Amino acid sequence: MSERIINILAKDDELSKKILLELEDKLHANNFICSRDFNKDAELSIVIGGDGSFLRNVHQNDFPEVPFVGFNTGHLGFFQELSIDDVDKFVESYIAGDFKQESLHLIETNVTYEGGSERLFSVNEMVVKANYSKAVELDVFINSDHLERFFGDGLIVSTPAGSTAYNYSVRGSVVHPKLECLQMTPLAPINSKAFRSLQNSLVIPPNFIVRLEPKKRYEGEIVLLNDGEEVIFKDVKTIEIDMSYKKIYRIVFSKNNYWNNLKDKFL
Repeated sequence: MSERIINILAKDDELSKKILLELEDKLHANNFICSRDFNKDAELSIVIGGDGSFLRNVHQNDFPEVPFVGFNTGHLGFFQELSIDDVDKFVESYIAGDFKQESLHLIETNVTYEGGSERLFSVNEMVVKANYSKAVELDVFINSDHLERFFGDGLIVSTPAGSTAYNYSVRGSVVHPKLECLQMTPLAPINSKAFRSLQNSLVIPPNFIVRLEPKKRYEGEIVLLNDGEEVIFKDVKTIEIDMSYKKIYRIVFSKNNYWNNLKDKFL
């Protein structure tokens, strides 16, 4: 009989450590092997913390195929379905197979700059801004079609899963994760005789590429916020963002989890 390994990845605070120990006791009692470090041979990764903990673990472990589930000991916890009171219920339901697995598409961003290029992946969003809190001027293309010359604080390109994160805070639309699309949302767009920027978010179908070209005086330093983590590029020529072939996976226990979560977190 093969070993059944479960990763338990806990935030370093007292409440998260308490849930970690409780989960370890109950899973060991049911013949699971628990790992406090990420093991690629595990059948499940449990993340204890908030959404930040979830995102950090996904990025640090290179967007693994091992599915995740989360216990929320943070603040909002939109990705973290389970509460600290759900340990017994979780173990029982998991052993019984009473859950479903969902996939989440990632965003792929390709940055071309003087002398090279880099590829980044995002779960929630990629934000494009200028450094030093300056406004940024960008030519925006959808595939090869020029859409606008944007001038403002920046642009957010988000996944459906990320539509309830930074995107939501700037009045972007909430998009159900079952829909395969991107959403581009402006940050403080400026409209004048010189600039005409969309004032609302734009929902973009899959297989379309958002291409951003900084105007020459803004290409010196561009800031990308990749799921909240800042990356600075110099002498940027183009930024291309589209839906990635890569996915991550999570398990959910409630049939109406999304709508209940939306109501619980925001209403």
